[in-house]
Amino acid sequence: MEAQLVELARAAGVAVVTLMATDAWERTRDGMVALWRRASPSRADSVEGELEATRDDLVTAREDGDELTEQELREEWTGRLRRLLRERPEVAEELRRILTELGSDSRGTGAVTVQMRAEASGSGRVYQAGRDQHITTL
Repeated sequence: MEAQLVELARAAGVAVVTLMATDAWERTRDGMVALWRRASPSRADSVEGELEATRDDLVTAREDGDELTEQELREEWTGRLRRLLRERPEVAEELRRILTELGSDSRGTGAVTVQMRAEASGSGRVYQAGRDQHITTL
């Protein structure tokens, strides 16, 4: 399998699971189900159910702070998409298009959700930013 298709599957698996916890969830689900309907119609309904179950697992994992489960879900969808692309490499362009649309839909700027965590102790400080950050101390 071409390295480009493997990388596409990885990026798509990460994006699909990440977007499950955002306002773009329904469009993500609909896009993935539509992809499977064209590529493997007999599996489309089961894929829709698997997406729903994954979202439930993701929500629970995030509530519990279970990062390992979240990573496993990403890897699971990466594998599914890699197998789909191996069987039907012609759907790669459609998958790229769906990811592009979802990326621009998530915030209207091509942004994706970024989750940051930090801890400071004693007199330590933590500064985090998803973009520009200006700090003025007196």
